[in-house]
Amino acid sequence: MNRINTFDILQILIEETGLQKSQIAQTVGLLEEGATVPFIARYRKEVTGELDEVQIRQLQERLTYFKELDERRQTVLKSIEEQGKMTAELLAKIISCRQKNELEDLYLPYKPKRRTKATIAKERGLEPLAELLLQAVNSSVGIEALAAPFINPEHEVINVETALQGAGHILAERFADVAEIRAIVRQLTWQQGVFSSQPARGKAGTVSKYEMYYDFSEPLWQVPSHRMLAMRRGEKEDVLRLTVEAPEEEILLRLGRLLIPESTPYHDWLRLVIVDAYSRLLAPSIEVELRLQAKKSADEEAIRVFAENLRNLLLAAPAGSSRVLGVDPGLRTGSKLAVVDQTGCFLEHVTIYPHTGKGRIEEAQQDLLRLLENHQVEMVAIGNGTAGREMDQFVRQGLKAVAKKLPVVMVSEAGASVYSASDIAREEFPELDLTVRGAISIARRLQDPLAELVKVDPKSIGVGQYQHDVSQTALKKSLDEVVESCVNYVGVDLNTASWALLSFVSGIGESLAKSIVSYRNENGMFTQRKQLLKVPRFGHKAFEQAAGFLRIRDAEQPLDNTAVHPERYKLVQKMVADAGVDLKKLASEAVRLDSIDLNCYVAADVGLPTLRDIINELKKPGRDPRENFVSTSFREDVMEIKDLKEGMTLNGVVTNVAAFGAFVDIGVHQDGLVHISQLADKFVKDPNDVVKVGQQVQVRVLEIDLQRKRISLTMRSKEPKQEKKVEQRQVRKPEKETVNKPSTNLAAALEKSGFRVKKGR
Repeated sequence: MNRINTFDILQILIEETGLQKSQIAQTVGLLEEGATVPFIARYRKEVTGELDEVQIRQLQERLTYFKELDERRQTVLKSIEEQGKMTAELLAKIISCRQKNELEDLYLPYKPKRRTKATIAKERGLEPLAELLLQAVNSSVGIEALAAPFINPEHEVINVETALQGAGHILAERFADVAEIRAIVRQLTWQQGVFSSQPARGKAGTVSKYEMYYDFSEPLWQVPSHRMLAMRRGEKEDVLRLTVEAPEEEILLRLGRLLIPESTPYHDWLRLVIVDAYSRLLAPSIEVELRLQAKKSADEEAIRVFAENLRNLLLAAPAGSSRVLGVDPGLRTGSKLAVVDQTGCFLEHVTIYPHTGKGRIEEAQQDLLRLLENHQVEMVAIGNGTAGREMDQFVRQGLKAVAKKLPVVMVSEAGASVYSASDIAREEFPELDLTVRGAISIARRLQDPLAELVKVDPKSIGVGQYQHDVSQTALKKSLDEVVESCVNYVGVDLNTASWALLSFVSGIGESLAKSIVSYRNENGMFTQRKQLLKVPRFGHKAFEQAAGFLRIRDAEQPLDNTAVHPERYKLVQKMVADAGVDLKKLASEAVRLDSIDLNCYVAADVGLPTLRDIINELKKPGRDPRENFVSTSFREDVMEIKDLKEGMTLNGVVTNVAAFGAFVDIGVHQDGLVHISQLADKFVKDPNDVVKVGQQVQVRVLEIDLQRKRISLTMRSKEPKQEKKVEQRQVRKPEKETVNKPSTNLAAALEKSGFRVKKGR
């Protein structure tokens, strides 16, 4: 059996990416050996030609796609060969396929089918009649006379009409199974089809959040992700009815020209057969395909937005190693206060009730000040949920009363309750109440957002767009990749990291992460990286993949607190010895490091990219690559949505970015929306080009809807004249890869499939 080989796949990847063959071959080789994307991108730059993580992941995805395609190809080839229907031309077409739906189109005529109208007609002996009707040229025999000999009551062919109907079903199925015909219908429908939405039966005139889609239509290829997902959700909830309106007249005209022989006397009958083939077989099938394709494209865009938001949230600036008081605010049930030390270890908690009555305010203030004093707290983190602003005010007043100055920071609570009830939280604090765990998590989020947020399912963090409507498998894969990328970009403290954080380090995983923590608990802190090899099941391959991303503060070997990989320690020691640099005083040796001639150390296994990375790392050993922490202060006179006024200028923090704009926390328990048209004085194509999650911004209030609790904001420096509140959308061309293009010589292809077509058309 003919098989597509690795060289063929590599050649396709070269054509798709424009990369060199050596880059792709060597990167694919590393991936197949089990190397992780962060490891390859960071420590194998010479091998890959300095490909970054995005390029490597794209190669990985396309490699997986083509391997799956090849597996399906082998199944198709085997099936057709077993049927004895394989031809040299068909074999060549199947082997040359680069898209899954193109392969399925070729397989369709040979695919085992359930009993259809066509198979029933064949059982009744009507296939010869179908051939006569299709192949007849300049015949003088009338269609009824041609069909009369096929009347056979024993086979339920009781008259001419029944015979012609059966023959028509045979030809309709044959037409619908031709790959080139399907490609034409698919292409025309995608390029010219209209995606429409109307209210479902009985829903017309009802009030719902989908009212804007009760009479809506847009070119299929142009529907943006958020609108597609919103309408599909409306359909799932039985509020909307969605349809794809194809250019039927043009499709039928094209098919007629291609399928009806020029000199046939049965032109009108064949045209009806084509109409039946299109309306009964082709149109429903292609509509399902294209709706799924549009859904897939919408999913990919929504997942891209979610992944970008998550990346920005995870890489938010950490407050660092400070003693923090975390506050999970509440009204009736009280506010939970919990103190953690510089490494995030829990120290003490208390519940206060400053909002339930005048008599308890003084007691609450005493508990607050006692915790601050006893534990020498350096920062206060307050959850931004219910009673968050009230607690913020209460804490600031308490500090002011004793002339104490501490940073008081509002921290997002998103996902904190999910963490509190999780297995990880129960393992960490089995004796504590859920709400106390929440307060601890809030404090730790201020210290290091990344280390704490990796314990929460990303879908619960609240930075997505229709995340429950997209493919959950694709979403999880993308978000896991983002977390892995962020964790390895920042690096992990081997002696303080939780197993949840360690599990995302290159080459480790959950099981090995738990083994590391168990070993640490039993044997004490790690003093050098190579001790990892003593951890049960931690082999040399895992060490190679993980070591460079793990940090040990105050290690015996100073390089253990850097991103320099242990495989380069000997080289680095030679470099610094030649330059007269003391490894233990790297921070003060920048000038000498700059004087090193890197060309002197280039070798077969190490080049300038790695050497430059080493020098850059030596200049900032152990330094966190994230931005410096800056807290946001909300206006003290604005506590609730009713305090807002149009034109008011406020400080805010971006909490979520969607395709249509950005949501901003302005301290009133309800995020405001900055529509994409209000993000800047210039046209904005993608909100992520202007704002990112966690960014501090200044906004102006445009409109307040108290009843619906909606706040419209702007980041424009001035109001444009005659501004219209419409969504800015880019007019783009239909995506080429969405559909299979028909054969360049369709007439020849059809004739070889058993059809006679008009010449010169």
